[in-house]
Amino acid sequence: MSADFGPQTQAHGVYSVAGEQPRVGVRLQDEAGDVVVDVSALADRAGLPWAEALSAPSLNPFMAAGPRVWAEHRRWLDGLLGLDGPVPDAVRDASHALDDGSRAVRLHLPFEVADYVDFYSSRDHAENLGAMFRPGQPPLTPAWTHVPIGYHGRAGTVVVSGTGVRRPVGQVRAPGAEHPEVVASRRLDIEAEVGFVVGVGSALGDSVPLERFADHVFGVCLVDDWSARDLQAWEYVPLGPFLGKSFATSVSAWVTPLSSLEHARLPAPAREHPVQDYLDDSAQPWGLDLHLEVRLNGHVVSRPPFARMYWTAAQQLAHLTVNGASLRTGDLFASGTVSGAQRDERGSLIELSWNGEQPLELPDGTTRTFLSDGDEVVITAWAPGPGGTRVGLGEVAGRVEPAR
Repeated sequence: MSADFGPQTQAHGVYSVAGEQPRVGVRLQDEAGDVVVDVSALADRAGLPWAEALSAPSLNPFMAAGPRVWAEHRRWLDGLLGLDGPVPDAVRDASHALDDGSRAVRLHLPFEVADYVDFYSSRDHAENLGAMFRPGQPPLTPAWTHVPIGYHGRAGTVVVSGTGVRRPVGQVRAPGAEHPEVVASRRLDIEAEVGFVVGVGSALGDSVPLERFADHVFGVCLVDDWSARDLQAWEYVPLGPFLGKSFATSVSAWVTPLSSLEHARLPAPAREHPVQDYLDDSAQPWGLDLHLEVRLNGHVVSRPPFARMYWTAAQQLAHLTVNGASLRTGDLFASGTVSGAQRDERGSLIELSWNGEQPLELPDGTTRTFLSDGDEVVITAWAPGPGGTRVGLGEVAGRVEPAR
């Protein structure tokens, strides 16, 4: 059995069982199965000062407690979950099976999303899109290698993994047409991304330097930034994505603490230009060796490598706040589409099908350029952990529902 959620991972989520209120749990996977451990109840029995925060219906109160509490909580979990030995009976007794088929456990959106920012930090992805839409011109815009490019999304349409995604409706102008029409998107796409969840906020007017990244960011989740490419193409000049992105963004039900990824840290790729001082991460690199996998209707279509991302999450946070923008508990910022140099490493269908010109062939004999109603997309990821183990980032799944 895969052990992506062994004691080394400590992925946190919010769950409920019939007749009880949602509360914080930790996922645990070993030879006995895949379970959620009721750490709220166990912390209460142990008399831990942060036990009340774990009884909340979101991770926000616990995340707001800050890095000192996160570290103490992790040390407690190391012993509780059997990091150095078998899982204690008390943990088994406070666990609920996730894979028994009964759906007795319901997983909820793990945190209340305060603000949502999406970046555009894969050079491979940016160059692919530039080659498609600006042929004969440099694939990257002038600012791209100097600054992490991003846009502000809609926090209210961030949904938990497993939520159906309704095909959006909006304005589209067909090639050669004089006027746009209002239609259901015909070019619905995915974007395989990694999200970073802010635990501790900052004051308006302050900036968060690179070296304080881990003081503010609690953990990591997976993101599918659903995209209506035809709506986006018509609306995005000059202010960028709007209705083509705001209808739904899916996140995994589990947030893996940043502290679980120490063995996955590595330097980012070489920079094309010297970066500004506030983006200089040479002393504290926060590149991450994350291995993503994208499945469409059960078939693996891509394995994007996060290690190739040009801008790191620490640089993204430093840039997000350099103008004095404040952070709040529950802020989510995402990496942008994760893509690699090879075709089977591209993290979106617009790349995999090269804007529809090269249909993607699936093992069941069907082809796709963009998503059809009923299609299900599942994105998973793992990172190297201590002693040759793996650290899981859960999964983010969604099925396309017909437009209303």
